[in-house]
Amino acid sequence: MAYNTIKVKKYSDVIEEYVAAAAITPGMLVEVVAGAETIQAHSTSGGNTLPMFALEDEMQGNDINDDYAAADPVQVWIPYRGDMVYVLLRDEENIAIGDWVMSDGEGKVREFSVTAGDSAEAEYMYPIVGQAVEAKDLSTLPEGSESSAGGDYYNPRILIRIL
Repeated sequence: MAYNTIKVKKYSDVIEEYVAAAAITPGMLVEVVAGAETIQAHSTSGGNTLPMFALEDEMQGNDINDDYAAADPVQVWIPYRGDMVYVLLRDEENIAIGDWVMSDGEGKVREFSVTAGDSAEAEYMYPIVGQAVEAKDLSTLPEGSESSAGGDYYNPRILIRIL
């Protein structure tokens, strides 16, 4: 099911405003840039995550398909455990209801996976962002569709419940 908002179910309503360090798409998992008052797409695949999501800029009449440009003020929602969020999903993912998701390192989510103990890999304590509430199969893109950047005939978002 497609939604017209990023906040689908909210028990809390913590919203902050930050300046975009680069282009941001509503539904992106974002992070604060260290030492700055700006945000960017979450940049560490499987890294520690404080769930923060860019909202649609409804005050300007924009919807979930309208990106913020660099230097724009961005409304960021910090959801609470149990809140439901319509987030961007990485291409080529096949997510089932109940699957755990984590950051893909580009502002989207992907299926949670654990890589066996390579000593060169960093281990993170909080990699899981949430759990899928709906299934979504992006393993094969529809003909004529674009990648996760969007497109007229393709919606790369999935509904998740925050852990």
